[in-house]
Amino acid sequence: MGKVLEYNDKGKTIVLPYANVYWANSTEGTTTDSLGNFKIPFNLNSKKLIVSLMGYRSDTIPVNRPNLGNIVLYPNVVLDEVVVEKEVAPIQKSLFKVQNVVSVDSREMLKAACCNLSESFETNPAVDVNVSDAILGAKQIQMLGLNSPYLMFTQENMPSIRGASQVFGLSFTPGSWIESIQITKGAGSVLNGFESISGHINSELVKPLTDKRFFLNMYANNYERYEFNSRFNHSLSDELGVGLYVHSNLRNGYIDNNGDSFLDTPLTKQINIMNRWQYLNPESGWVSYANIQYLGDTKEIGQTDFNVNTDKLTTNAWGSVINTDRLDLSAKLGYVFPDLPYQSFGFQTTYTTHDQDAFYGLNVYDINHKSFYSNLIFNSIIGSTLHKFKTGVSLTYDGFNELVNETPYRRYDNSLGAFFEYTYDNLEGLSFESGLRIDQHNNLGTFVTPRFHLRYSLWDKASLRASFGRGKRGANIFAENQQLFASSRQIAITESNGNYYGLKPEKAWNYGVSFIQKLYVWSRVLDFSIDFYRTQFIDQVVVDWETPGEISFYNLTGNSYSNSLQIDLNYEILQDFYLRSTYKFFDVVTDYDVEGSLERPLQPKYRFFINLGYETPKVSEGQWRFDFTANWLGSQRLPNTMSNPDEYQLPTYSPSYLIMNAQVTKVFSSKFECYIGGENMGNFTQNMPILSSNDPFGPYFDSTLLYGPVLKSTYFLGFRYKI
Repeated sequence: MGKVLEYNDKGKTIVLPYANVYWANSTEGTTTDSLGNFKIPFNLNSKKLIVSLMGYRSDTIPVNRPNLGNIVLYPNVVLDEVVVEKEVAPIQKSLFKVQNVVSVDSREMLKAACCNLSESFETNPAVDVNVSDAILGAKQIQMLGLNSPYLMFTQENMPSIRGASQVFGLSFTPGSWIESIQITKGAGSVLNGFESISGHINSELVKPLTDKRFFLNMYANNYERYEFNSRFNHSLSDELGVGLYVHSNLRNGYIDNNGDSFLDTPLTKQINIMNRWQYLNPESGWVSYANIQYLGDTKEIGQTDFNVNTDKLTTNAWGSVINTDRLDLSAKLGYVFPDLPYQSFGFQTTYTTHDQDAFYGLNVYDINHKSFYSNLIFNSIIGSTLHKFKTGVSLTYDGFNELVNETPYRRYDNSLGAFFEYTYDNLEGLSFESGLRIDQHNNLGTFVTPRFHLRYSLWDKASLRASFGRGKRGANIFAENQQLFASSRQIAITESNGNYYGLKPEKAWNYGVSFIQKLYVWSRVLDFSIDFYRTQFIDQVVVDWETPGEISFYNLTGNSYSNSLQIDLNYEILQDFYLRSTYKFFDVVTDYDVEGSLERPLQPKYRFFINLGYETPKVSEGQWRFDFTANWLGSQRLPNTMSNPDEYQLPTYSPSYLIMNAQVTKVFSSKFECYIGGENMGNFTQNMPILSSNDPFGPYFDSTLLYGPVLKSTYFLGFRYKI
């Protein structure tokens, strides 16, 4: 481990992020993080590390101790050699991290069409992206066969998408603001709380001190969607930087290609502004961030002839308007002991207020969610860097005020928790991470959350991982299932003794095992990995869509589980021509009170993913980039509609289908590039995505049974400018 620095024109050291660090005469390497720090597993066959960065003289460091301390690189004054370096892949699976983490950097997100977090996973097989229903059009994330409420979403390791923002929150973070994403499968770390069950997705934002001074992205597609993204950063001193980030989008096209009288995609307006501050002083060890973010978002959906001024909450025409105002305040403060770089403490805090006013036809759903979170963490070692620990305390508060038609619901959640996590970090053999936290919660009681991760190096470039852990959460049944309001379904809550709308909290165990092997085939790296995870629910809120005209919420009385198998094969076929392929199998079953044991509806049993990417060699900074992605989704069980009239009945299973996306980018220089592409290029759409669209106020109206796209082929173009 160590830190890479340079001297500025004032003679002070500043960090060098993203420097290359690799063993001499080896392909094993890593890059420094945004603070200039790096860790790399020991190589018995090489005793020297090479540190390099374009524009700087490379340095070769003899390795004779675990902590190399500060390493200073000096700029090249005279070009006396040419160094050819291979870039790290934009999606990385580490051989050496104890947890099963997939790291995604901003280059991968440029391959997706645009422009928010929900669209940043289109070329990434670690998670699955679905659309919630045929009217709202909200994209949802699934992992290990489970919906996004069972995932933990954090922004810079502080809670982000939860509660009131569960359905639309993925569209509230612009993709151009994201520096990297870390996707953890299975039980996460106890540091981040007790709620995660199927995994953890953390997004890191760009940093004012290391980001481009100015960035601009403009986007438009054939369905009259327009996006504007900009970032402006300014360094007030060597240690203090400030950024202003602005995102806005407009979708004003009345699109009804399937002729059912409903908009195929919502009309939207959004303004999203962040003011971000960063302080970084490597000499003193202090680092801090502060963010202020405001979002205003309006969505209008429904029939094409709906007029909000004359038709709101009437039967003149079916329509919906969803207004959201959101304010996020967050801060982080950290201190790394200058003489003890393995020892540090950090404090994180965030406050959010989220106001949503919405109506869906004749249904009203309003929610106000106020949230506060703080976390204090201390990191150090026991004897040597083989034995590391993290400990701390956390405090959370959530206040919910909801109005469902004429019924108000109010709830307050408070928790105080403490955690301890020990890591044995032996890169050459067995490593493990064991964590425990205890929380006192006003609605969940006092409970313990264990998490355990293990990694073992089987042989050269091969690792075996295993994990288990428990998660516990209270279900926000209305906020997490807002699509129910875009139907004529009546709400039935059959329990009354629990603290969450009369329902009990959800508890589940997650178990997983994975294997990864990296090897050379015809002088090119091939990655192979296989994962298997099982989530077993002890208590669950069953969301029952099986009775037409009704949606029921009740406590699980039988069995509920999710089995997930994923096989990945990645290979560089030719120079700079990459293949990524993934096969997934899901077995997700729940016992329903009336219907018995059934597969979870609208869940493909099989998925196959393939991504092909090619980049031409750079000529005078110019370059072409080509990207193609195909997703094949197997058949999905559809909820029971047999009691509907014949014209409003669906088959038991959906057809399988293929979705193809592609993008071509022309890089003119390091400052300017243009892109053009298409989504759903095979033009597949679901037949009859809305039941009873000709009678939206009748008993059979239902937009929730969506298994495929509503929009036909989408074509887009845009440009990026950065200095």
